Amino acid sequence: MNRLFFLLSLSFFVHPQVVSSEDTEMEETIVTAASSLQKKMGGIGSGTLLQMKEIEDTSPTHVSEIVNRVPGVWVNRGSGQEHLTAIRSAVLTGSGACGEFSFMQDGIPLRPQGFCNINNLFELNFEQASALEVWRGPASAVIGGNAMRGAINAVTKIPSSNSVSLEVGPYEFGRLFVEGASITDDYNLGVSFVGADSGGYRDETGYGQQKLTANYLTDMNGWRVHNRFSATNLNQETGGYVRGEDAYSDSVLRKSNPNPEAYRDAWSARLDSEISKDAMVIKPYLRGSNMSFLQHFLPGQPLEENEQVSGGILAIFDLKRENVDLSYGAQVEYMSGSLREYQEGPTTGSNFLVATRPSGLHYDYDVTSLMFAGFFNAEYDVGARMRFVNSARVEQLSYDYENNHIVGNTKDDGSSCGFGGCLYTRPASRSDDFNNVGLRIGAEYDFPSASIYSSVSNGFRPPQITELYRLRGGQTIADLKSEQLMAGEIGVTNRFLTLAYFSDYTKNYLFRDSEAYNVSDGRVRARGIELAANWSIGENDLALSVTNAIHRYAFTRDADGREKIATGNTLDSAPRYFGQISWSSTVFGIIEHELEAIFVGSYYLNAANTAKYDGHQVLNWRFHWDVNQRTKMSLRLMNLLDEEYADRADFAFGSYRYFPGMPFQIYLGVSHKF
Repeated sequence: MNRLFFLLSLSFFVHPQVVSSEDTEMEETIVTAASSLQKKMGGIGSGTLLQMKEIEDTSPTHVSEIVNRVPGVWVNRGSGQEHLTAIRSAVLTGSGACGEFSFMQDGIPLRPQGFCNINNLFELNFEQASALEVWRGPASAVIGGNAMRGAINAVTKIPSSNSVSLEVGPYEFGRLFVEGASITDDYNLGVSFVGADSGGYRDETGYGQQKLTANYLTDMNGWRVHNRFSATNLNQETGGYVRGEDAYSDSVLRKSNPNPEAYRDAWSARLDSEISKDAMVIKPYLRGSNMSFLQHFLPGQPLEENEQVSGGILAIFDLKRENVDLSYGAQVEYMSGSLREYQEGPTTGSNFLVATRPSGLHYDYDVTSLMFAGFFNAEYDVGARMRFVNSARVEQLSYDYENNHIVGNTKDDGSSCGFGGCLYTRPASRSDDFNNVGLRIGAEYDFPSASIYSSVSNGFRPPQITELYRLRGGQTIADLKSEQLMAGEIGVTNRFLTLAYFSDYTKNYLFRDSEAYNVSDGRVRARGIELAANWSIGENDLALSVTNAIHRYAFTRDADGREKIATGNTLDSAPRYFGQISWSSTVFGIIEHELEAIFVGSYYLNAANTAKYDGHQVLNWRFHWDVNQRTKMSLRLMNLLDEEYADRADFAFGSYRYFPGMPFQIYLGVSHKF
């Protein structure tokens, strides 16, 4: 165990150069972010850096508009700011599916382990990031649990000037950006704010959202200190699925909202410091979040309320020798969270639904968690052209769960439900521990015009709190294991393209069986090819991002919702191919434009592979004009050809259901630096 503990992996998000404390100019921050991404990956593996200019030129109103430019990444847009994520995977659903990915800001995960939110990216200030770092494939050896399939990290911009931007669009959309800076010989203070409001394309689907970030950099007794604060708030009127085959193309249905009563209110706040000197970095952090949302997708529409307060500290040390670059350290994190689910009125529908989904209190529990981890990352130079990388992380996560309601699956007054009992089951108070190890080994060789690399790594993610303690169907104990993923990858990179082939195998795949029990005995296999290419011809740039992959079940089982899982079937919401191609150019040095085509292939909507969505293609055009050195104007034409498509397609409860994509839209913007 001592030898294993020494083989611990450098956390992807804790290297002191993720956001350089010495950088005050935005351009310098971008360069630092790029070099830190390559350093943490050791130059080996599939990492993509979306730089600040690309983020600003894209001007995304939803996170999918920017991260879907990365091969292997397909974020499905839900209602308003909601989303579901796929990184080298199918689009994963369910309360614990968010545990497959790590979402971070400035290297700190947005949520504590075990308490993720499937829509977690709306807590990320991607709109004002100086860079977005995307890791595709297992990153548990360098980031930890919840990075089993990949990670997205936003590097906060440190403004160096004062500016204001305003954007307006259809359906009462308006967005305001404000940035301010104060730089002296003693400190650097930068504050960024973005607020957006929309009336919503569909009936009663508007939202208001605000995000604030602040950075304070100074020197104290020879230590470099970088303090960061971020806060987000979302008030959203949520739209439900429109139902019926091809309902997204019906001119009336696509604008309708079957659930006008649905809503989501959520806020989050994070405070962290990066304290560095010589080869040592210490990063303490605090987080809090609170969310209330009506579960309109469930019969009875119960209201869920959850909150958490968490904090931790990271300590990282760098050791450099002539041919070895070693980083090692440890992390500890504590969380106190709670969840409450209450249904106001009776369930409507069949006798079975009415009897098994009663009104009243369904769940009420508190959970504390404690996580310890040790890690290291080593990069070895073998001659001038070859490098090896070795990473490992040992992690222990403990839950202490306290049930504040009646144990079992009774009504909240203790009486029994018909048809064998109530759906909602509350296990007795208990504790659970999960121990995991993440490992990675890789090599890269440089040729005169290209580099080739290969790597083998594993990923893991402990069961989420909702998977363990929000049970159904009379399940009294969820005896779950951590999901485990083993992956291999080979690739080639040069100035113009990156080509990667990956193959992975997941065991202990978590799902609900036909009894609505949470179980962890599934298996999934996947393989695919990812291509990212960029060519410059004079003032013209051509960019391509394309993924061709297949994800298959490797087991046979009846699952919840009358799903039929069979070995060899394709996972639902896993298109065989998808991607993006764009052409951009500059005219007279002051006018830029980009024509972007997004394409998604057909995909199955259920595990039995009997329902299908045909896919779609969407064309967007963006235009930017530098009026002068301080003022810039923009025009965006989204869905230029007015394509009728679905942002998300699904088949459940015996019917097709969709989140319709928005029709043709025009956005106008102006920004000014003072």
